Amino acid sequence: MRLKRLTRILCPGIGIVVFFLILSIYGTAQTNSYSQFWNEFAFTRAFKGKWVGELDLGQTWSSTPENSNPFYVNSQLYVRSWIHFYATSRWKFSAFFSYYYNRAVPELSQKRLPELRMAYQATYYFHKVGYTLLGRLRIEDRKLRTEENIWEALYRFRTQIKFVKPINGKAIRKGVVYAIASDELYFKTGAFISGTQFFDRNRLTAGAGYAFNDDIQLEVTYVNEYLPRDGTDEMYHAFQVNVSINNFFPNIKKKLFNRNEPLDHE
Repeated sequence: MRLKRLTRILCPGIGIVVFFLILSIYGTAQTNSYSQFWNEFAFTRAFKGKWVGELDLGQTWSSTPENSNPFYVNSQLYVRSWIHFYATSRWKFSAFFSYYYNRAVPELSQKRLPELRMAYQATYYFHKVGYTLLGRLRIEDRKLRTEENIWEALYRFRTQIKFVKPINGKAIRKGVVYAIASDELYFKTGAFISGTQFFDRNRLTAGAGYAFNDDIQLEVTYVNEYLPRDGTDEMYHAFQVNVSINNFFPNIKKKLFNRNEPLDHE
């Protein structure tokens, strides 16, 4: 019965994802393609109870229509602060506040201007034998500054389905390689800076991760983003490297403290 219920829930969503994937592949509009490199460092720390804090530092490098080098311009820098609440083994609720410096983002009518972003997110985990499937819904409140020093506001709605499977173990722990695949749909309210389209983009991600230990993980993925736009669509081909570090400062403190401990002598 649970399997049938899950099928009824997932099938419509999968159908929508397939529709937009086909649209992105077989679209007839003219398309500008960009090569990019993304990287992010995520520092997490568990607090008392079911609360977890997180700090992300990231940047984006991008090519331009004139130069195909994915490292041609440092396109974006950001810092993002999260708070997570693990309500149950299946539900996680999160919120973040972030600052983006949009130096030269191809899709935005901004040059060397900031963006403030807040978001609320709910994640549901389908724990299965041998893999994990999760669904995520995020609502973002974005405020982008224009060259006229006006803050333009818009909302963006994101829904994602993600698949994670350990390759050489039953769970993600030290020495385990795991596969990652996800697809995410973006919808937004209209704005001059980001365009008036309600359907913003489709993001398809595939790659792998490796757990060095229980606190450090490395993920390397390929990301394909399709952005339908009036006149000329945009396509991003991104190589992404993310590093997750748990309990960074407590672990450093522990190592330094243990190193300074006096040796026992008989």
